[in-house]
Amino acid sequence: MAFSDDFDGPDLDRVVWLPHYLPHWSSREASAATFVVEGSELRLTIPTEQGLWCEGDHEPPLRVSGIQSGSLSGQQPFRDGLMVRSQEPAWWGVTPHYGRVEISARMDLSSRSMAAVWLAGIEDRPERSGEICIFEVFGDAPTAIGMGIRRFRDPALADEFEAPHLPIDVRERHLYAADWRAGRLDFSVDGEHVRSLAQAPDYPMQFMVAVFDFPTKPGPAGHVPLFAIDRISVN
Repeated sequence: MAFSDDFDGPDLDRVVWLPHYLPHWSSREASAATFVVEGSELRLTIPTEQGLWCEGDHEPPLRVSGIQSGSLSGQQPFRDGLMVRSQEPAWWGVTPHYGRVEISARMDLSSRSMAAVWLAGIEDRPERSGEICIFEVFGDAPTAIGMGIRRFRDPALADEFEAPHLPIDVRERHLYAADWRAGRLDFSVDGEHVRSLAQAPDYPMQFMVAVFDFPTKPGPAGHVPLFAIDRISVN
């Protein structure tokens, strides 16, 4: 499928994006993202007054502002024995199945925050739960750009994840990409090939776009993490 969002409008396109992070494990209110769309960017932030996500349940404690392009109650459990707290209807905005995935983004992180974009299996069946991490950056190691596959409950996949150090400044805009084909993934940054994998999920997947803050990690409590995305596309 072909899809592109340049975030040029006055607000988030709700036909495509849900501005909540896995709301079925908490609630719409407790999972709501803090964001603005301006200057042709989606800007996700975590202000100091934002509460914890799944407070008292998720360890370590975290705060998150995230959007996703699909939703189904029970997706992406973070531990065994979880119970859905808020029933969510099945909803699909954009769920590609193969293509070149590109994200143009910049971020301002502290040593206790991180930002990531990944594709997650829609989990209409439990085994369709693999993940393609396009990129994952922790503020305490900002040149280590995580990318690869996490299998979760997909028996056809193997965990294959690395965080190679790249000579980039993530505070500046960069183009992160993955060519996703049958049985193969090729990852690149700014058009430069980084790594290839001889496996790939074979089912529709949804976008997950989020910035996280981990309050128990060392770092400046007053820092407001920023994740600014100016384009997401699939071709």
